[in-house]
Amino acid sequence: MMLLNIFLAMPGPAALILIVVAILLLFGGKKIPELMKGLGSGIKEFKDASKEDEKTDTKAPANEPVEDKK
Repeated sequence: MMLLNIFLAMPGPAALILIVVAILLLFGGKKIPELMKGLGSGIKEFKDASKEDEKTDTKAPANEPVEDKK
């Protein structure tokens, strides 16, 4: 039971430091900002696309039937 609690618990400060050190060793200090920049731009594109999709949904008339794209 204690083993299950260890895996389900949030990592403590020592574990977080160990994870950060491992990431630094794997990717290096110069690569991490590039990865974060790519992640941020991907999130921004996703948000923009979802906003654009909402705009097109509101412009569609509600009275006309939707045609199947077969």
